[in-house]
Amino acid sequence: CDTWHTLHFKGYIMRYNEDKILQEVISYIKSTYNQHYSDSGSGFQIQDIFKELNIGREFAQANAIKYVCRYGKKHGKNKMDLFKAIHYITLLLNYDRSEDESK
Repeated sequence: CDTWHTLHFKGYIMRYNEDKILQEVISYIKSTYNQHYSDSGSGFQIQDIFKELNIGREFAQANAIKYVCRYGKKHGKNKMDLFKAIHYITLLLNYDRSEDESK
């Protein structure tokens, strides 16, 4: 074992806290279903409207770019900007998966 801080995650060594960071991201994403535009616990997201208008993918991509560019500029190095960018990137991956499955 070397001097690097290492974590074992299902047989893999995670030296850079990826498992902890991903857990934080999951917690953040879960919290979005009770914030902002959500109504009374139904899980409604503004993204649902954009998806119905067939602009969901573009909205998610634009917001991912926005939050990555904003990181370090608004409120310093605010990790929430990165969590938001990761959330929108996850939505992009979902759109890609949906498109692949429909072929």
